[in-house]
Amino acid sequence: MMARRWLLAAVLAAVGLLATPSECARAFFVFGDSLVDNGNNNYLMTTARANVPPYGIDYPTHRATGRFSNGKNIPDIISTSSSLHAVACSPPPDNTYAADTFLLTTHAGEHLGAEPVLPYLSPDLGGDKLLVGANFASAGVGILNDTGIQFVNILRMNQQLAYFGEYKRKLAAQVGPARARQVVRRSLVLITVGGNDFVNNYYLVPFSLRSREFSLPDYVRYLISEYKKILIRLYAMGCRRVLVTGTGPLGCAPAIRAQRSLNGECAPELMRASSLFNPQLARVLEQLNARFGAGTFVAANAFRVHFDFVSDPAAYGFVRADEACCGQGPHNGLGLCTPASNLCADRSKYVFWDAYHPTERANRVIVSQFMTGSLDYVRPMNLSTVLQMDARIHSLEDGLLD
Repeated sequence: MMARRWLLAAVLAAVGLLATPSECARAFFVFGDSLVDNGNNNYLMTTARANVPPYGIDYPTHRATGRFSNGKNIPDIISTSSSLHAVACSPPPDNTYAADTFLLTTHAGEHLGAEPVLPYLSPDLGGDKLLVGANFASAGVGILNDTGIQFVNILRMNQQLAYFGEYKRKLAAQVGPARARQVVRRSLVLITVGGNDFVNNYYLVPFSLRSREFSLPDYVRYLISEYKKILIRLYAMGCRRVLVTGTGPLGCAPAIRAQRSLNGECAPELMRASSLFNPQLARVLEQLNARFGAGTFVAANAFRVHFDFVSDPAAYGFVRADEACCGQGPHNGLGLCTPASNLCADRSKYVFWDAYHPTERANRVIVSQFMTGSLDYVRPMNLSTVLQMDARIHSLEDGLLD
C-alpha cells in the first residue's frame, strides 16, 4: 500500500498534479505582540524592532527579518505544519485516489515549503498572496491601548483589527465577497497578547499608573474583560477557529530575573501575575465556546509548555534556561540584543534567545505541544485534531456544493 502511494506521489509530482502549498494551505491570520510579530514594526517609526543582527542569524536567509528570534517564530512553524495544509487539501469522502493524494501531502510536513504569511504592512502582500493570510502582530502591544506607549508607533490591538477589516475588503475585491467570507471562516487564527500588559505597563516602573489604579487581582480581571471584547470582535469578523495563548511564565524571562530576582530564580510577583491571568482566560474561552460553539476558541497553555523546559531544560535537550543567548548583564537580560551583545555559540542549547523571547528550537517545542499535546497543554483538543476535523467538515461542505 505504501509503495503504491509513493509511486503515485512520484507520478503526480512529475505531471504537476500534486497540489502546491499555496493551493492547499488554509489562510492563517496572526494577531498580537513580539512573540508572533514577523516584521510589521520594520515599517513603523518605533524602537520595538528586531531588524538588526544577530536577529535572524539562523533564519533561512540568515538576515534579520523583524522576528524576535534567532530564526523562525511560532507563526512560521505553524504555517508550515502538515496539519495546516491538510485542511484545504482534504479529499472528498470515499475517493480513494484523492485520499492517497491527501495522505501524501499531509505527511510531507515542512518539506512542502509553504510560505509563511507576510506582515500586513509588507508591500509584497497583495494578489494571490492575500489567500495565504496575513500577520497583523506588532511588538510592544498589549490588550490595553496604553500598554507599550514608550514604543510610540506600534499597531495596538484596535488597529490590528481595523487592518484585518481592511484586509477583508482587499480580499473580497480579489476573489469576490462569497469566497472572501469562506477564506476567513475556514482560516486558522492565532492571537498571542497579554504579557506586555504586565511587563511593559503594570510593572514597567515602580508605582506605575495602572498599579496605583488597580490591585493586581483587579487589574487581571480588567485585562480579561478587555481581552474578551477582542475575541468577540474576531468572531464577529468571521473567524471560527482561534488559537489563544495565555502568557508564559513571565517571572522566568532573563530580563525579569536580572531586574527583579535577588537569587536568580523566577521572580515571584510576575509569576503571580501569570498564575492569576491564565486560569481566568481559560474560563473566558470556555464561556465563549459555550456561546459560539465548542472548539471555536482553542486554549493553548503557553505557561505550562514553557515552564516545562524552563524548570527541567535537560529533559528537552536544553542546557540553559536562565540566561539569554544574546544580551548583556546578569542572565544576559539587560538591554537589547545587538551586534555588540554577548552571543552564545549554540542557539539550540538555549531556551531564551534574548531577554524575553524563545529561540527557534524552543518555539518548535511550543508548537509541537500545541499541535499534538494532551489536554494539559491545549483545550478542548489539540490543534492537529481540530484541523483534521475541519478537513472532513470542509470536504463535506464542498461535496454538497458540487
